[in-house]
Amino acid sequence: MFNKLKKKEMSELVFEGALTLGIVYLLYIGMELMFNRLVANPPSILREIPSLRRFVMVVDAFLTIYDDVFQWIAAIFAAIFTGWRLVRRYKQMQLTHILDELHYIAAGHFDHRIDANNAGSYVDVVDSINTLVESTVQAMEEERKIEQSKDELITNVSHDIRTPLTSIIGYLGLIEDKQFNSEEDALRYIHIAYTKALQMKVLVDDLFEYTKVRQPTTPLLLKTINIGNFLEQIVADYELESRKRHMEIEVIMKTSPLMIEMDVDKMARVFNNLISNALKYAHGGTWVHIEAEKVGSEVIVAVKNNGERIPEESLQELFGRFYRVENSRSKETGGTGLGLAIAQSIVTLHGGYIYAESDEAETKFVLHLPLKQTPAVKE
Repeated sequence: MFNKLKKKEMSELVFEGALTLGIVYLLYIGMELMFNRLVANPPSILREIPSLRRFVMVVDAFLTIYDDVFQWIAAIFAAIFTGWRLVRRYKQMQLTHILDELHYIAAGHFDHRIDANNAGSYVDVVDSINTLVESTVQAMEEERKIEQSKDELITNVSHDIRTPLTSIIGYLGLIEDKQFNSEEDALRYIHIAYTKALQMKVLVDDLFEYTKVRQPTTPLLLKTINIGNFLEQIVADYELESRKRHMEIEVIMKTSPLMIEMDVDKMARVFNNLISNALKYAHGGTWVHIEAEKVGSEVIVAVKNNGERIPEESLQELFGRFYRVENSRSKETGGTGLGLAIAQSIVTLHGGYIYAESDEAETKFVLHLPLKQTPAVKE
């Protein structure tokens, strides 16, 4: 019990015990002397009230006969009272130790934890403190990651905006200074500036959409639709591009009809991104299949292609902001790097989840969506 006390504290406990025993002993002697004096020289009130005097004499006789018993009772009381005082003092010392360790943690040593094995009766308090410290450290770490994420966001946005903006300013500067040989050159410069401005608009639009769908309170305009018809309409928009890339694109409904409640515009953004990525990045691929089926109370949709495999390390990062499997940020197919992050946020808003798998045979993005939205999702 006392294994964590310092020598000074042990000395204090010994002194506390001796002092308490001394005080109890003095009180016992004092009370005995007072009672003996009361019997030997009774005050006037005892002389005036015979019954009260007889009671005092009876008590005196009783104490005289059982003097040893009362001495033992007094000794036991002294021991119990002294023990209670020592335990109380020991608990105060324990609490002081806990406060000292808490101050040590507060000074910046966040990896330190208070040892609950030596906390005695304060074990529940120590466990609560350790839990609180862990949650606080976790919150601080999350806050640090958020700040780091904000810095990365600003850096990435600045990079992606600065590149086209530099081209726009450069080409418009040439036109402003009349540094062109013909009207044809001027029109070419204007076209390049216009193209770069469109790239900036796409980035700004994606960034706005990303920040909007990241909010859990973003409202959903829900409709119950046939997801088969919905996917067929989206795929129809990519028939020309798929032919240009010599790829077959097809919707395969394993459950039909399949009705689902969702925000049509937002989910269209998800599937447009997935299908567009499948056509752009499926190097060497010959087909893109969108398969949908009902499993229990949810719909599972897989957007598959038989293109080049995505490296395992990249699969873990695909849904991060501005992440691209390609190393260069300036490639034509680079996009803004926000598409999959937006898609994941939209799917999460619908109470579902999305993940990617890739091997030598195929790459697929799999969505799990509930058939019906809960009131919390509906807002």
